[in-house]
Amino acid sequence: MSTMHRDSALRKRLLPLHAAVALQGAVLWYPVEKLFMSEIGFDALTFGVMAAAYAAMAPLVEIPSGILADRWSRRGVLIVSSTALALGSLIGGLSDNVTVYVLSALIFGVYFAMFSGTLDAILYDTVLEETASSESFEKRLGRIRFTESSALVLSALAGGWLADVTTPRFTYFVTVPLAALSIVAYLRFREPRLHRAEVAVPVRRQIAMTYRTITGRGRLLPIVILVVLTGLTLNAIFEFGPLWLVSLAVPAVLFGPHWAGLMTTLGLGGLLAGRLRLDQPVPLMVVVTLMLAGAVTLSMPVGFVAVTVAQIVLALLLVVASIHVTRLLHDAVPSKIRSGVASGVSALSWIAFLPFALIFGVVNKYQGVNAAGWMIVAVTVVVGVLLLAATRRPPPQVAAEGSGSAATPTREDVAATVER
Repeated sequence: MSTMHRDSALRKRLLPLHAAVALQGAVLWYPVEKLFMSEIGFDALTFGVMAAAYAAMAPLVEIPSGILADRWSRRGVLIVSSTALALGSLIGGLSDNVTVYVLSALIFGVYFAMFSGTLDAILYDTVLEETASSESFEKRLGRIRFTESSALVLSALAGGWLADVTTPRFTYFVTVPLAALSIVAYLRFREPRLHRAEVAVPVRRQIAMTYRTITGRGRLLPIVILVVLTGLTLNAIFEFGPLWLVSLAVPAVLFGPHWAGLMTTLGLGGLLAGRLRLDQPVPLMVVVTLMLAGAVTLSMPVGFVAVTVAQIVLALLLVVASIHVTRLLHDAVPSKIRSGVASGVSALSWIAFLPFALIFGVVNKYQGVNAAGWMIVAVTVVVGVLLLAATRRPPPQVAAEGSGSAATPTREDVAATVER
């Protein structure tokens, strides 16, 4: 089969996956969540309790969900994630007090944990099955990110309008059928079978393999650290970015364009992924330099425009870098533990973010947001150094335990699996 035919077949096969991701991204209550929470009794303290509950739930579910996806069905786990999104939205819309809403936040944490690492793994194996190579994975993951970003931006605009003409509560109920439709889209997606082709191992042994792969001190460790730190920094920008606007006392009307700009970085970064060759020294050096410039700008006493541009540039390049290192991670991991490892690394990002967020809040309170911005600079420096170091060594190949084969199968291996 020619390359053109392979690309066409892959694009057609991925259409239901794009539809499902778009429907899951159409969460109409995102832009008015804080307003609704205030209406049902949240204050400064309980806002923090809700955020802590959500952040704690995600890493608890991440690794078990990844192992479940590897042993059972990755499409099945994504369907469970859609179910959790629908259920969490329904309970959130029915909430009339803090306790019930925190329960909905916990269920939403389950949705995110089930979705994150599993989506990357199912996409990677689909690319391998259709093309017998991971070469186009970054481009395909980038397009998935663009689909997700477009859905987030459009649903933010639609959710704000809908809340204005009805009520914020109504946006939760409208999200429920959209999440249910994503289940239909997932059911129409043909799941790859590479992870099932490998010899099954006992659950305890698979957990041990997953743990050793994530925490091993070999050549995979820098990639794991990179995935964790890029995720942590992106979370920091999205979570704390508006604090710079608060410190500048800008009008409320500017918060909308600022947030829309940050959300578009998910899509634009996805489109740039695979085109910016981060495996080559010159493009990588340009990207690292711009990332550092954006981070340092956030620690300086500058105005609204400079802060917004700096955050958008930094987030955009972090998205590109995260997609690149995600490919490096999957290239080095056997298919039978791919979801578990990806979910485990995502859990580490959440775990690392918790103390980072607490320290950031303390520094912001007593020294100001610009001083806290130096924490982002420090993490960005480490990310840049590790990215530069990654170009000096070939990507690691982790052998599947009990087999002598590398993580990335040959064209013949993939063809044999598809025929079976």
